[in-house]
Amino acid sequence: MKKIDFCSPVFLRWALFLGAFLALSGCTAEKPAEEPKAITLMAWNLHNLFDGVDDGDEYSEFLQAAGWSAEKYKGRLNSISSAIGKIEPSPDIMIFEELESLVILEDLALVLPKGYLWAHFAKNNGSAIGLGILSRLPMVDVKAHSINIYGDVIPRPVLEARFQTEDGDFLVFACHWKSKIGDSDVTENIRMASARVILRRIREVWESEPEVGVIVAGDLNENYDEFYRQGSKRICALVPDDPVSFSLSNVNTAGQKDFIVISGNKPPLPVHFPEGTISLFSPWMSDLENGSFFYKNDWETIDHFLISGQFWDNSGWEYEGAFVANFEPFANSNGVPVPYNSRSGFGLSDHLPLIVTLRLVGGD
Repeated sequence: MKKIDFCSPVFLRWALFLGAFLALSGCTAEKPAEEPKAITLMAWNLHNLFDGVDDGDEYSEFLQAAGWSAEKYKGRLNSISSAIGKIEPSPDIMIFEELESLVILEDLALVLPKGYLWAHFAKNNGSAIGLGILSRLPMVDVKAHSINIYGDVIPRPVLEARFQTEDGDFLVFACHWKSKIGDSDVTENIRMASARVILRRIREVWESEPEVGVIVAGDLNENYDEFYRQGSKRICALVPDDPVSFSLSNVNTAGQKDFIVISGNKPPLPVHFPEGTISLFSPWMSDLENGSFFYKNDWETIDHFLISGQFWDNSGWEYEGAFVANFEPFANSNGVPVPYNSRSGFGLSDHLPLIVTLRLVGGD
């Protein structure tokens, strides 16, 4: 069985750098007097971001022998940082997929403004890419969950982090689910295995803390309407809250084990599924248009924020809205993402960032 390569947070390295700067300027680092009135989260697949050092697990085009270098890496890092700087409101929590290591999160923390002091990263040993979270807010109780199916560990783990605030905690599950490359039934079963781990953890948390909100974020490699795209004939890892999906789910006899019910309702209380079903809100079903990934001249909605009902309970953090960063430099004049080209150094990613804002009830 493969081990999870789960690295330590970036906080110490960055905090030491910040502390030295403040000491030289005659200042001291203090906790802000008040917590923010809004929190913005961003999920973005970075499209294979590698540093300039050969470690042995890189894709062939990102080896030094193929022309990849520390200089190209730094150029791409600066382009990504500059692009993120154009997002308003500025993200407080960023979920990234397809990056090589914790070092990249550390480097991003140093080139981005406004002090991202906490980072966590996870990938399986031997994998080329992993996923991570970079945040201005402290992360606690961070866990990396390996996904097992048929006795094997699948390529990417799920990274879980708790954000602890004076106005209520919430959990983020950072994900990069299995792609659709390969047999469709096999890849769907692997995505359902990832959903199963998340459902188990949500139930475990809600047994003792039913008030804690949950956000599932990242590239799930599954459209919000995948069930319909597949002809409404089989249960997928994401299913809509409708009578047809319920009739196929066997939820009354087998329970909700390996699929997440998604809804466009606010809050996402189950309508066609029974009480107790874990149903999460998808902004794609009510607030967003087009997609975040453009494939074979068609939009896909495979990047997600799935949000639990606690963000509509009129207490603490509440869902405010969502948008796709479909503007330059993330996209061309038609709003289509501009993939990164390792030879020319042009472009950013084949995915567009997805952004969600939470607002504190009673905040300005």
